[in-house]
Amino acid sequence: MRKTAWIFFVIGILYASYLLLLLSLPYLEMRRGIDFLKTKQLIYHIKHWRYSFYIHVFTSILIITSGLFQFSKTILNKRPNIHRISGFIYLVVTLLISGPAALVMSLYANGGYPAQASFVMLSILWLGTTYLAYHYVRKKDYEKHGKWMVRSYALTLSAVSLRLYSYLFDVFYLRMDPVDLYVLLSWLSWTLNLVVAEILIKRGLIKRLLANR
Repeated sequence: MRKTAWIFFVIGILYASYLLLLLSLPYLEMRRGIDFLKTKQLIYHIKHWRYSFYIHVFTSILIITSGLFQFSKTILNKRPNIHRISGFIYLVVTLLISGPAALVMSLYANGGYPAQASFVMLSILWLGTTYLAYHYVRKKDYEKHGKWMVRSYALTLSAVSLRLYSYLFDVFYLRMDPVDLYVLLSWLSWTLNLVVAEILIKRGLIKRLLANR
């Protein structure tokens, strides 16, 4: 059952990454009137926001896919170099590139202060959990490293869950004021992910990954 669940999880993440790639491609044109940017006409001229937006968009798929490799027991035990390289990519891009960009973007989030507060908290927690994962791997405390990586990756997947919940609201015709809906989704996108992450940690996910090492 666990193996089957893992396979479906991997397929789901890869498919979500593919969809994010499709959503990201139009932004290569660097024009201000594309998709999400239509809601950002009043701040598009702000350089640090604009640069942060493009950085975050174009690095998100790299972070999601590289992070996924961290939770494969086969790769961890039989291809440790892949685990280390993908982990290095994940940590560097998150801590030094995409994470800071996300924090800048969060200050200008749609939905006003409630949504901005959510995304600021998300960005800080994302950077903090990722740093702690780095801190403990440097100390060779692999169990704590793994636990913080689970939390970090759960926050990484907020990009996926935000779009998933938005899709589900449409499918089940759950109508709300657009601003209220966006604020709700901004909080649900990462808080529920962290709850799931803690459940997985409590159920021994990391101990199973590290078994036989």
